[in-house]
Amino acid sequence: MNPAAGAGFLRADGEGTLVFLRLTPRGGRDALEGVETLADGRAVLMARVRAVPEDGRANAAIEKLLAQELGLPARAIRIVAGATSRLKTIRINEAYQDVQKKLARRGVVPQG
Repeated sequence: MNPAAGAGFLRADGEGTLVFLRLTPRGGRDALEGVETLADGRAVLMARVRAVPEDGRANAAIEKLLAQELGLPARAIRIVAGATSRLKTIRINEAYQDVQKKLARRGVVPQG
């Protein structure tokens, strides 16, 4: 994980949170892997899932993984952009501070 990336992959969105994520399908395991900075300077949460990128399987897998990691119901997680891309924007129906704290406790983002 690149500590300099911080939590720039999260953004408050009303009463929810947007997560900018780079997904690797067929990744061998389901996991959140930390934060990286892309070549264009954007920070993204790196994630991988075992599911294949066909018929929305990888998208469903990342929504399920995020729900499990955050202790939320699956209906609280929704892909809002990038459904057919590795770079996705995901809306989480939970306050920004709460999402950041939960991810920090899981070791995904720096404390702070």
